[in-house]
Amino acid sequence: MELLAPAGSPEHLIAALDGGADAVYLGGKSFSARKFAGNFSPEEMQDAVRLAHTRGVAVYVTLNTLIGDIEMESLKEYLVFLSSINIDGLLIQDLGCIDLIKELAPNIPLHASTQMTVSNLAGVKFLESLGFKRVVLSRELSLTEIRNIVSSCSVEIEVFIHGALCVCYSGQCLMSSFSGGRSGNRGACAQPCRKPYELVDLSGQTINKEKGRYILSLKDLIGLDSVPQLLDAGVKSLKIEGRMKSPEYVYNTVSAYRKAIDAAEEGAVFKDHGKEVIRLKSEFNRGYTTGYLDDDISADMVTEFAPGNRGIEAGVVRNIYPS
Repeated sequence: MELLAPAGSPEHLIAALDGGADAVYLGGKSFSARKFAGNFSPEEMQDAVRLAHTRGVAVYVTLNTLIGDIEMESLKEYLVFLSSINIDGLLIQDLGCIDLIKELAPNIPLHASTQMTVSNLAGVKFLESLGFKRVVLSRELSLTEIRNIVSSCSVEIEVFIHGALCVCYSGQCLMSSFSGGRSGNRGACAQPCRKPYELVDLSGQTINKEKGRYILSLKDLIGLDSVPQLLDAGVKSLKIEGRMKSPEYVYNTVSAYRKAIDAAEEGAVFKDHGKEVIRLKSEFNRGYTTGYLDDDISADMVTEFAPGNRGIEAGVVRNIYPS
């Protein structure tokens, strides 16, 4: 089972490689759902692929925004470039790009981004019929649903295992676009769901003072305990969210899941589980939940509703990233 790490910049790439990733996903300066990450210039991307491949690590490039007609010429040039640098997969959101990719970059395997909101077997089979090699499932599925999909299709299935959860389905939220003109489907989400709000009644009186103000902000996903079940289900790749996080976050998170996967594949007990959970909690987080994976969807998934949780946790990052 592949461990897939975020690489928001060349520094993040090094952290992912050192942490033990089997593959990384990264974006160029355009057409990426993380517009405000450092991202990679063409020269940096070419160097990244070369470096990763010398370490036996695959590189997947994100093309996971919706594309406008006026961008098609730029997209064609980008696809020709990507075809020339031997990347291992292309994550896409816009189905309108498929024929163009097959024409200009037929050597690149197609991966369906979570931005496509594929949440059932029918969606997976539809993409399989279009020639996709891999489908990244929506974060909102349970272990039972994931197992059912994997057992009934031939394409590779990738799932998120750690990191931020959206209050809405990925790719379907228009809150940032409507409230500030920055579309999540164009890589520019301003994350208004993470901001503080007051919940008021019809008379305008605040009614959420005791619960705090981050009433739309979900906790972050932690899936360390689910690694053995996902391996047993036949999931191909476990994906860590975090192209906007620090290189230290990438290293610490990747190394924790590296140990968990290795233990699961050996059929051994993950002896460092407690220590790694403590390490992960030292990184920026909004509190942790396993809600969707365990099919335990409740108010406890919201940052404010955890017992004793006063809001966003932001522990001090310890200096454990190797120099």
